[in-house]
Amino acid sequence: MRIVSVNVNGVRAAMRKGMGEWLDQVQADVVCLQEVRAPQDLVAGQLGETWHVADHISEQKGRNGVAILSREPLSDVYAGSEALGDAAAAATHTGRWVEATVQSPAGPVRVVSVYVHSGSVEKPESMVDKYAFLDMMTARLDALSDEYERVVVMGDINIAHGNNDIKNWKGNLKSAGFLPEERAYVSRWIEAGWVDVHRVHAGDRPGPYTWWSMRGKAFDNDAGWRIDYQLATSALATAVTDVRVDRAADYASRWSDHAPLVVDYAL
Repeated sequence: MRIVSVNVNGVRAAMRKGMGEWLDQVQADVVCLQEVRAPQDLVAGQLGETWHVADHISEQKGRNGVAILSREPLSDVYAGSEALGDAAAAATHTGRWVEATVQSPAGPVRVVSVYVHSGSVEKPESMVDKYAFLDMMTARLDALSDEYERVVVMGDINIAHGNNDIKNWKGNLKSAGFLPEERAYVSRWIEAGWVDVHRVHAGDRPGPYTWWSMRGKAFDNDAGWRIDYQLATSALATAVTDVRVDRAADYASRWSDHAPLVVDYAL
């Protein structure tokens, strides 16, 4: 079962730049998208009739938006405050969480697509929002691991967990996305039993990164951040057979500032 996560940086623009061709080639069973930024009917319309789609669109026009695409039907779909609680109904938190169950030969798999706030140290209120969302997410992770055997929570977490997850870590010690308070959330999840399957598979080495700024030579120099994750319960993590970052061949062929994280599970 091939499960993929990618921040598309706007589904309409991504489709114009080649996302559709990538979808045809990747042969995924499930694809989780973040920063879709499109009305619900447009999401389904852009992706054709070959996918079952569950999504959550932001109340802030033109921002956020998450979706799950599946070759098989999706059931028990919860989005936003349905999963995270009433506090997630605030506009700033909408379009950031959707979860559903998909069947596999080994049994049901609970799949989550999440887009965490980016935050900015220059805008303290944005960090308040980010930490509030991370608190809600942490509570939901605890509930999911109690309720389901096989769960994968994936998406753009907007946190580089360790020095291996960011090229210029020394220069970003005070930057949003690499603050100790943010990184502590990822540590807590891992301590609770969630498996960062990308890091486990890659081992103790720099990268592979999943996001590069569109400015300058960041992509060409591989000056990136690893901020896209697949966090799996142990029962699902043991089924991982391969992990790769589907990095574009060159800057010109990119259809997003993120690269897809592709994970194969033997289910």
